[in-house]
Amino acid sequence: MAVLPIQITGNPVLHARASEVTSFDLTLATLVADMFETMEAAPGVGLAAPQVDIPLRLFVFNWTDDDDTVWRGVAINPILWVSPVPIGPADEEKESEGCLSVPGERYPLRRSELAILTAVDLDQKPFEIRAEGWLARIFQHEYDHLEGVLYVDRLDHAAGKAAAKAVKKSGWGEPGLSWTPGIDDLEG
Repeated sequence: MAVLPIQITGNPVLHARASEVTSFDLTLATLVADMFETMEAAPGVGLAAPQVDIPLRLFVFNWTDDDDTVWRGVAINPILWVSPVPIGPADEEKESEGCLSVPGERYPLRRSELAILTAVDLDQKPFEIRAEGWLARIFQHEYDHLEGVLYVDRLDHAAGKAAAKAVKKSGWGEPGLSWTPGIDDLEG
């Protein structure tokens, strides 16, 4: 297993729809193992293949809820259904997100409270997870990566402006930039 470089906003792979996974082989299993290792080293609660420069529709996740239930897995070729997003401004304390592809930054974003994820695992076994709260947020965030959307693309005007300023100040927003957990001094 290996810790992979995480792409920073501006890399075209982060801003384009990822392709369906068609080959369930050792290469895919190795990629998934490397993605788990990278996510844990970052540290993060989710990581999508485009974030490690692989334009495929899969993401890994690892999060423990308030009841100490561990949600860990890989979602390959996922489909995501979500409830309507609540109306009103995002709560800065409860609804702020970060992203490993916009390292070190956090902004408030309203997300749907309920999400239903359907996908297959490495053995091509279908599964479905009904998620609420933070797990639903994780699924929406990672699914967006597969659609070529970063969470900063969804921010309201004020937060979006602040994010654009932070991206510019950091020298991001252009192809070829990445960071490697455990090597570079960045965190998301």
